[in-house]
Amino acid sequence: MSSRNSGHAGDGGYGDNSLLRKAAMAVGAVFLLVGVLGFVPGITSNFDQMEFAGHESGAKLLDLFQVSVLHNIVHLLFGVAGLALARTVSGARNYLVGGGIIYLVLWLYGLVVGQESNANFVPLNNADDWLHLVLGVAMIGLGLALSRDNSRATA
Repeated sequence: MSSRNSGHAGDGGYGDNSLLRKAAMAVGAVFLLVGVLGFVPGITSNFDQMEFAGHESGAKLLDLFQVSVLHNIVHLLFGVAGLALARTVSGARNYLVGGGIIYLVLWLYGLVVGQESNANFVPLNNADDWLHLVLGVAMIGLGLALSRDNSRATA
């Protein structure tokens, strides 16, 4: 078996059958899908009220999560990053753990910044805030748990 496909620690982070890589790909694909759906009228309510950025955007994905053009672009970019980083075990781990940390920071930011504040430029509402908490914890948990499983399998 080639070291490029073995998933071993010394192989540069490649591993074709890694659950860690599959998890990062799945998370990336979901973010990509969410980014696209944020631009689809009907799936995004009040589509005509979508702003480029800021809390004034009245558009809501699934009639729940406040979105803007910027918010959707961030989801698209985050999805592309997940798919690209999932090519290696180390990239997948970094995407999940680092992305989870970013989402926990966004959760805290959403709690601290008033929803009507100009600082709420993404924009974020209560539903976004609590989803960010769940995403942050889940992504970090996946990244750490599946990294541990991968290192045990290669030991």
